[in-house]
Amino acid sequence: MASTAFKTFAQENGGRVLLLFLLFSVALYQLITAGISGLALVCLIPALIIFVYVAFKYRMFVFWILCITNYFIFFRELPLPPLPQSIYNELLEIILLAIAIIDVKDTQFERIGNFMFFTLIIWCGFCTLEILNDTSGMGIQWASWYAGARKIGFQVMYAFLVFSLYITTPKILSKYIILWGGLTLFAVAWLWKQKTFGFTIEENIFLERHRSTHILQGGTLIRYFSIYSDAAAFGIGMASTAVAFLIFALTSKIWKYKLFFGVVGLLSVWAMFPSGTRTAMACLFAGIFVYVFLSKSVKLAVPVILFSIFAYIFLAFTTIGNENGQIRRMRTTFDRSDASANVRTINQEAMRKYLQDAPWGMGIGNTFENVPANNKFRKLSTIPPDSEYVWIWVHTGIIGITIFLITTFLMFVGACWIVMFRIKSPSLQGIGAGFCCAFVSIQLGGYGNQILMQFPNCFLYYGGLSIVYILPFMEKEWIEWESKELTIQEEKKRLKLEKKRQSRV
Repeated sequence: MASTAFKTFAQENGGRVLLLFLLFSVALYQLITAGISGLALVCLIPALIIFVYVAFKYRMFVFWILCITNYFIFFRELPLPPLPQSIYNELLEIILLAIAIIDVKDTQFERIGNFMFFTLIIWCGFCTLEILNDTSGMGIQWASWYAGARKIGFQVMYAFLVFSLYITTPKILSKYIILWGGLTLFAVAWLWKQKTFGFTIEENIFLERHRSTHILQGGTLIRYFSIYSDAAAFGIGMASTAVAFLIFALTSKIWKYKLFFGVVGLLSVWAMFPSGTRTAMACLFAGIFVYVFLSKSVKLAVPVILFSIFAYIFLAFTTIGNENGQIRRMRTTFDRSDASANVRTINQEAMRKYLQDAPWGMGIGNTFENVPANNKFRKLSTIPPDSEYVWIWVHTGIIGITIFLITTFLMFVGACWIVMFRIKSPSLQGIGAGFCCAFVSIQLGGYGNQILMQFPNCFLYYGGLSIVYILPFMEKEWIEWESKELTIQEEKKRLKLEKKRQSRV
């Protein structure tokens, strides 16, 4: 009966169904190859309706998709449609925020009103006022301004809001950290694949375009980048991840998590070296030193300080291991005569001369792509900033970089205060300390390289700091959740010992 009905339907509507299928296929093809067109939008409406339905029914599903998407935006083997990379993150974040507002009865908005939120309001407010900055004499350029303001301001606010509203329970928090660890392991595995089996076609094209920064020492040293945008973002990202997960491993009471966190942390340290990113070493040590301070432990401070002194002496005053290209490059971190560092200093001196008469900067939306050749800031727009902090200084001036530094410092100090004085659970303190120390690590990386606001770093580390501010809300639940996990752990241990005793009998 059912087969007869289907046959009748196919005979009567087969042509229309085939036409719709072909139109849908063409829309998908255009979306992948040419971006979003009118036809693609119309034909994708059914898929959009289904996605919106799933988003409202399974809110966390969209959050997990966002976390994964953020990590894989620069993965060259993923055939994403040729759209601006920020679109993917931004659309998912806006959808999540819209769901939170519409479904207001299930949303815990009280978690937003904290110190970090107010510092971000100040910074994003300044970025908004920058639209009136016409220092370059080019008038207001809405699209260019938003692209720049979104990069250094709005995406941080999006990350803060999403993490604050969706990381609501200890179970979700532990799932997020495990997902972050799993994504890190994939990045490490892809690095191993690049070193062992070579690069893909797309990756070789990238290397050819960036030979001057990724193929060094006469072609004997390749700076690996895994699934990140470049080697600097990868190396510093791995260093910051290592800081967080090593602290998680040190403070966790649950052995299965302790083991997993330790493996992720150690593999991240290993992955840091093939990137050839000199700043990564300093980022790793900076994060560890901050943890020594937060832990208030003399027993921990002594071995960490001794190890750091040993590592510094090894890299700065010996030539042991110089046959390894990565170690040679890491040593240049402590070389004041390094040519690369000197070039950056010369560039910054040139920038300072241009910015003497531009306290508000040359404008957030003004880059080498849209500044005319006859404009007095054209030269400034073409000098590589080589640092996120320098980029902010150039585009927002001394006023902008001062506000950025103050707000960043205040939100970090507020998070440290919570870890040291408001959280009582040692393991939850470890979670908070891990996020705080990783934040310091990535900020130092942003001082040395233009990676702070890059994917996936901005979402991971500003989002991680926002988690610290909501930890006091879930401490009671965390203690209960951890107690249940420890009970299960002890029961498994007891059964294992009992089975071992019985086998001996």
